[in-house]
Amino acid sequence: MANITIMCGSVFGAAQELAELIKLTLSEVGHNTMLNIPCSTADMDNADAILIVTSTTGQGELPSNIEPFYFNAKNNMPMQTGKLFGVICLGDSSYTTYGKAGDLMQELFIELQAKEAFPMLKVDAVQTLEPETLALPWLEQWVKRL
Repeated sequence: MANITIMCGSVFGAAQELAELIKLTLSEVGHNTMLNIPCSTADMDNADAILIVTSTTGQGELPSNIEPFYFNAKNNMPMQTGKLFGVICLGDSSYTTYGKAGDLMQELFIELQAKEAFPMLKVDAVQTLEPETLALPWLEQWVKRL
């Protein structure tokens, strides 16, 4: 089983609730999981895989509790060569910046030379009131790639 680090950016709690459910789900099938809120670049050190669960806020910004991680990683470039990652982004497609925080995290991990295990999932609040209905099936596919 894999050591999976979950990093979460949440403003109003929906992304955090989803991250907590994902942690529980992964733990129940035997993965060693760590949920970090707030998170730091050191949280990636012992991970086999990294899962980012974030919402988008404002004009396409990252939530304030994951922003320090993002800028620290962007400035210091702690390479994650070949390490598997995934991104789940919650957002609202009625905004032109829909899912931008997920895009930022995906781009960051690609710059860090990590490998995307499965394409990013963007959960649109306009279409889905319960993000876990899309996230848990996506998670099953993501885990198969580890």
